[in-house]
Amino acid sequence: MAKDRKAARRRARYRIRKRVGGAAKRPRVAVFRSLRHLYLQAIDDASGTTVASASTREPELGGKLKKGGGGGNVAAAKEVGALLAKRLKEKGLSTVVFDRGGFIYHGRVKAAAESMREAGLKF
Repeated sequence: MAKDRKAARRRARYRIRKRVGGAAKRPRVAVFRSLRHLYLQAIDDASGTTVASASTREPELGGKLKKGGGGGNVAAAKEVGALLAKRLKEKGLSTVVFDRGGFIYHGRVKAAAESMREAGLKF
């Protein structure tokens, strides 16, 4: 029987979301990883708003990523994590809750989290 990877990720995501929630003082950083890109959002779940976001598709990172869809690698994930951390610091937020979104804490997800920690965010 073939594994349904999408369904397994969905189940893991629901398990995580039961325990992890963001607030205005401590937003939830949600990760979405596609084959080509990485998207990070800092979400205030109490009001249902996005505080800050960053992704590999942003023009601000254009010169730092490899040409031809270079958003799907660990180096790009580090840049995106640092960019989100910078945007949160500008808003006066230094602590967050990390929501890996059902993805394994490995590779690009781990690189983004570690670069946010290096930039000064606590979680």
